[in-house]
Amino acid sequence: MPTYQRIKILEYMDKHRDSHPTVEMIYSELSRRLPILSMTTIYNALNAFLEKGLVSAITITGTEIRYDINTNPHHHFLCRECGRIIDIDVECPFARGKEKDICGHRIEEVHGYFKGICKDCLKKHKG
Repeated sequence: MPTYQRIKILEYMDKHRDSHPTVEMIYSELSRRLPILSMTTIYNALNAFLEKGLVSAITITGTEIRYDINTNPHHHFLCRECGRIIDIDVECPFARGKEKDICGHRIEEVHGYFKGICKDCLKKHKG
């Protein structure tokens, strides 16, 4: 059952597709307009969204969970300087669902993470 809070969380996720937000980022933004919103509500909503396949969880850094509303297979780039997580499109037969197994193992999820310095941070260093 969609609640008002869940609808607002999904709207936030859709509006901020490129930021791959954390629970804290969502709370910080939405609690200003929804003072009754709690961190627990956000955790519960995101867990429900995960179960329904509406979002996916990203754990690139190992210290935080980020959420992605783009559930199509794709890879991510983590900028070690600014911390942004950016969707990248690289050819990977496993991420595109062309391959369903490797050595007899059934593949259910593929996570491709690249780490380095993003083009925006590189431009700052040159300028």
